[in-house]
Amino acid sequence: MKRIVVVLFTLIVKSAFAQTQADMNHQVYAEYQKADNELNEVYKQLLVEYKTDTVYINNLKASQRIWINFRDAELHMKYPEREAGYYGSLHPICSTSYLAELTKERTKKLREWLAGAEEGDICSGSVRIKE
Repeated sequence: MKRIVVVLFTLIVKSAFAQTQADMNHQVYAEYQKADNELNEVYKQLLVEYKTDTVYINNLKASQRIWINFRDAELHMKYPEREAGYYGSLHPICSTSYLAELTKERTKKLREWLAGAEEGDICSGSVRIKE
């Protein structure tokens, strides 16, 4: 009896917070857009912060173009093109979530150039030393 009550309670709570597929798609897409906007902001900050280092800027631009190709290839590797419905109705949510994850990882990596390296970091490369 207790088990039935728990199951019924769980179903009622879940249905009270249910969303439509379109709502869930929109929510995940908004999260991806936020991550993409943040990446673009960090990228713009790097262009300003390192504007006098033209070699770095050229390499940053090349790296970002390559990363976009990598990101897209990663998505296709995870979700190769298949017949319609192959991945189910949650495919838009899953693929967009994966794009957001990859974008957040890239943003974290680029932030290292804004944060700067510790004094004495002999492998900092083009990352400026913190002041």
